[in-house]
Amino acid sequence: MASTQTSSSPDSLTRLESLHPAHETPDVERLIEFDQVGVSLGGLPVLRGIDLEAAPGDSLGVSGPNGVGKTTLLRLIATLLPPASGSGSVLGAPLGTPRTLSIRPMIGLLSHRPSLIPELTLAENLRHAARLAGAEVEKAEKALRVVGLDAVASRRAAASSFGMLRRTEVARLLITAPRILLLDEPFTGLDLEAQELIGALVAKTTEAAGAVVMVSHDSGQLASHTNRLLSMSLGRLDQKS
Repeated sequence: MASTQTSSSPDSLTRLESLHPAHETPDVERLIEFDQVGVSLGGLPVLRGIDLEAAPGDSLGVSGPNGVGKTTLLRLIATLLPPASGSGSVLGAPLGTPRTLSIRPMIGLLSHRPSLIPELTLAENLRHAARLAGAEVEKAEKALRVVGLDAVASRRAAASSFGMLRRTEVARLLITAPRILLLDEPFTGLDLEAQELIGALVAKTTEAAGAVVMVSHDSGQLASHTNRLLSMSLGRLDQKS
């Protein structure tokens, strides 16, 4: 049964309105389309028989305990892992083919662990992300203001708190404006205001005809921010009733 998606803070949405996509994205009917996809790591099956579809405007929540394959699923959607079986495509690019390289800049992944470059400042990390995405470097400062970190822009990532790193990664997603947004335990370590930014980012992505896949062990958070709930157990996906 589909869940009811709650609206995000109007103030948060307003703060995101002026950050536009840095790239054109393919016009496809299904942004994610998997048919019996399996993934093996080190010769061991991790994902089994994954059937998944996401159309423009969809937001999917995947619940399940640690160790059942949720993070691996996100890495598969991000085209960072090849399928061992089955077939699938992301933004029209078949999994496991060179075509996935062209659509990776259109996919945004918020990992459960910060992935900033420790030696760079928060602002330098964002300017680096902007260059990689082909976005205007000036967006870095604007995104830091949006997430409330403009006063600490010159602080090195290695000297920043987990909450600051998390907000900086949200700012990175604001700059790159991905067509597909992948969120791994996104509310961990965030205060209420930062959680509202996550909700606003989800709303902005789906309203712009993108898709969101959020994974968490907290099914309550998923129900509040997505419109379709799935559960994962031992590498398999099931529609929640």
